[in-house]
Amino acid sequence: MPLVRISLQKGKPAGHIKAIRDGVYLAMRETFNVPENDRFILVHEHDDTGFDYDPAYPGLARTGDVVFIQITANNTRTVEQKQALYRRIADRLAESPGLRGDDVFISLVEVAKENWSFGNGIAQYA
Repeated sequence: MPLVRISLQKGKPAGHIKAIRDGVYLAMRETFNVPENDRFILVHEHDDTGFDYDPAYPGLARTGDVVFIQITANNTRTVEQKQALYRRIADRLAESPGLRGDDVFISLVEVAKENWSFGNGIAQYA
């Protein structure tokens, strides 16, 4: 049950944002054993006052198209699965909407299974 938060600068067309959402979801399905319909994605658009990043750290060349992707997921994946996820997200977002690899920033936050409640005040995985 990943929860995905995508942050980017305001002003991108709806199709661009949809391509990012779809690309991240499909990459998780392909590499992270995410079941069909396990799709919870929040998009946050920011103006210049709420969007700050270093364009070159660590030796990259980011542009105004940079996208920050934070994925909160169970702490059950291997290092190889994580590496495959990062690569597949970058590849999918290069395909559509055409993002450069330097503009795809991914952060994975791992949590224990009992730290989720999908509703009704129940820890379904506990």
